[in-house]
Formats: sequence, structure tokens, C-alpha cells
Amino acid sequence: MTKRKPAVGLLALTALLVPSGVFAQAKPYAGITLALASQNDQFAPVLAKLAPQFEAATGAIVKVDIMDYGTLLTKTTADFVGHTKGYDLVTMDIVWSGAFAENGYTVDLTNWIKRDAAEIDTGDIYPVLMQSLGGFAGKQMAFPFAGYANVLAYRKDLYAAASLTPPKTMEELVTDAVKLTDPAKHTFGFVANGKTGPAGAQDWMQYNSQMGGSIVDAAGKPVINSAANVESLNVYKELFAKAAPPGAADYDWDGREQSFRNGTVATMETWSVGAPGYYDPKQSKVVDTVAIEAAPSAKGLPPRYGVGGWGMAINADSDPKKQEAAWAFIKWLTSPEIHKQFNLEGAGSFLRRSEMTDKDLLAKFPFLPVIATTFENGNGDYRPRIPQYPEIQDLLGTAVNAVLVGSADPKAALDEVQAKAEKLF
Repeated sequence: MTKRKPAVGLLALTALLVPSGVFAQAKPYAGITLALASQNDQFAPVLAKLAPQFEAATGAIVKVDIMDYGTLLTKTTADFVGHTKGYDLVTMDIVWSGAFAENGYTVDLTNWIKRDAAEIDTGDIYPVLMQSLGGFAGKQMAFPFAGYANVLAYRKDLYAAASLTPPKTMEELVTDAVKLTDPAKHTFGFVANGKTGPAGAQDWMQYNSQMGGSIVDAAGKPVINSAANVESLNVYKELFAKAAPPGAADYDWDGREQSFRNGTVATMETWSVGAPGYYDPKQSKVVDTVAIEAAPSAKGLPPRYGVGGWGMAINADSDPKKQEAAWAFIKWLTSPEIHKQFNLEGAGSFLRRSEMTDKDLLAKFPFLPVIATTFENGNGDYRPRIPQYPEIQDLLGTAVNAVLVGSADPKAALDEVQAKAEKLF
């Protein structure tokens, strides 16, 4: 595959953060249309809503194509491999950075970031997000725009009625989830993703990390069938059997979130991107009873806060002028003013330290201190950002679901994944 170097900027991009009236006259990117491939997370409709503001400021049209996780990965990979230039901008999951870097799919933004560091105010962006949401092996294959913290969402009323406090350890989470389950009342103590594919694999990996497991060793080689991993999958299976709603083994992110918002579930670990929805009466029945805490770890372990989210990447095959306009869009979107608006509109995609103390954002999203704690101390590598990750995720997604539905034993399932994963290296 031919690897492209970033185009040299032909225009001074620092002007993008000046009032839009200036661009109403200049419109440096008039005539350019950018195609943006977006994951259908909570930020996607907000991207589409804000895009006309960028056009008004710069003249560039941004068309947002929203799709589910699997379709996004399939379509954009085909675009990269075929050099068809169907998309100029791509939302990049944290775990794709290794594959993007190895294959040269997207522009390495390192030099542009250094050049425009003062304008971007890189010191205001959490380092773990800059590193994880696009950084890999000294390259910056995407720029962070949607940081997620793994958090614990729970029902205050159900915990209080059972004389329980929010779990501080994973052991307490498991015990409490079983206690809070009452199928006769259609109340369940726990929910997580169980569906075959990325959903089940990713949720289990988060719990596995908090229980002390890891799917790779210090050298980056797979240790998927380690004793710690087998034990955590056994516990995960137990939670689904004793505390999850019927059918949860087929839940992806949407099913999991809906079960919590509709009042069925007492406890759920989730990405913070969904948290704004819990406080929205238009989509949530738990507005007055929900609370957000930092996710627990196993007893005796230091906190293992999970960090995830999305970066915005520029297709290495796009024309130089389009690459330049795409970089301008990224800087515009992640600027303090626009990114604040992005989140006030419900994107749930935090990035900057200044957002955590902004009075307008805090008034609407009281859980921001929990996100700040996670970003300050979090780990973006419990799902290893290595080139082999997509294949390993597929293998785990099948194995975890098989265990949950009772067609495979945890150790046998992870032994099989380990054997297949070793061949990838």
C-alpha cells in the first residue's frame, strides 16, 4: 500500500477560531465537500447538526454518513484498501490505531499538531486521550474528539431500598447484582453486552481488566487463556446467569443502554457517552434516580479505570486540498467554543480539562468530576491497540457469547482463542 505524507498547509488555519463573520467573506474552502464516515454513537447527530456552521465559516460542506460499528469498519477499510477516496474524514475507534498506522490508512497528524499546538491548546487536552485516541508508535493517526470514561451507573432508589451502597470492588458489584435481582418484579441487578462480535468482546475485556486480567503480556503477546482471564470469564458468565435480564446474551450497546434507561436494571458499567441520556426525560425513566460513580476494581488492586472513545482521522488518499480542509474541520470541532457546544447538544464526548469545570456543562452534566478522575488516572490499553486487535476481538466476540449461552466452557473457549491468536503474531 502506498503511504501518503500530510499535505503542506497552503493557508493559515489559525484563523478558523475567529468569529464566523470573517469567514463569511473569506470562505477559504468554498467548493470543497468533505465526506465524513461516522459511528452511530451519541455524537453522530450532533456532528451532522453542527456541520452547517463549519460551512458558514469556511465554505466547506461536510456530509456526515452515520453507520453502525461493523458497517463503519467494513466500509472504511474497503475504501482505504481500494484507494477509492469515498471518505475524507473517518471516526476512528481507539482500538483501530495500530492497524491504521501499520497500513498507512490515514494521515499522520504529528507535524500538524506540533505546528498548531498553540492554536489547539494541546495542554488543555487530557494526555491519555491524545495518546490513545489516535496515537500509536510515535505517530498520530487521528485527533481525539470524543473521549469516553468507563463508569458505573446505578439506581440510587434500588440500592437504598436494599440497604446497599454503591460497590467499591468488583466482588461487591457481583454480590450486590445478585441481591438486587428480582425477576418477579422485572428488576435485574446487572446488564452488559453479550452479543457475538465487538459488543460482547469489548464489555468482557473491560470487566476482565478490572478483575486483574489482561489479554496480552508486557511484551504485547497474547495470554488470552491465562488463569486470571478464565476466572473473570467464569464470573462474567455467573453475572449473566444470576443477575442479567433474559436475552442479555444477545445485547449490544443499544440493548444494554435501553434496559437501564427503561428502569429494568440496577447496575451497569457503561461508556460515559451514554450518561447524558440518563438525565433526559425524553428517553429515560430513571432521571431522578440515576447516579454515576467511578468503576470499581477487584479487591486489593489499584483502580483500573477504562478509557475509550473516538478520534477523527483524515484519509491518506484524499486530495491535498481536502486534507487541508479536513484538518481545519478537526481543529474547529475540537476548539473550546465549538466542543463545548458539541457537548451541550448532547454529544457526551469530552476532551478538555477546561470542560470538567465549565459551569454550563457542570450544570447539565453533574457527573463530570467522575469523568475527570477517570481521564486523569485511566488506561486506554486494556483493549490493546495493536495491529492484530481487530482479529483478536472477532475471536473473543464469538468465544464470550458461546460461554454466555452455555455452548462452551470458559477455559476451553479461551484456549481456542489463544491458539488462533498466536498465529496472528
